[in-house]
Amino acid sequence: MTVDLNQNNFTSETAGPMTVVDFWAPWCGPCKMVAPIMKELEKKYDGKIKFTKLNVDDNQDIAKKYRVMSIPTLVLFRNGKGVEKVTGVYPKSKLEHYLDRKLAEK
Repeated sequence: MTVDLNQNNFTSETAGPMTVVDFWAPWCGPCKMVAPIMKELEKKYDGKIKFTKLNVDDNQDIAKKYRVMSIPTLVLFRNGKGVEKVTGVYPKSKLEHYLDRKLAEK
């Protein structure tokens, strides 16, 4: 189940080996297109990658810290550090290819 992030749990929830943070907002149309893709990816990568969401409206300081200028934006965290950022809507197959490459980099 996707974890909803906020100021209180952001650091602890992104501390694992690999975490994807979906920066989104309820009013964002493209974010609504990404949400079902993220759910499918979460099932496929269960136990390998943690999937989380951060509402940028409620957590503007965190969005600024990671220089999220537009949404949807996915930030890949490794051991608590944001290492890569992908902005926009991508098809599931392209995100799978990206995540498979990231898992292979270990």
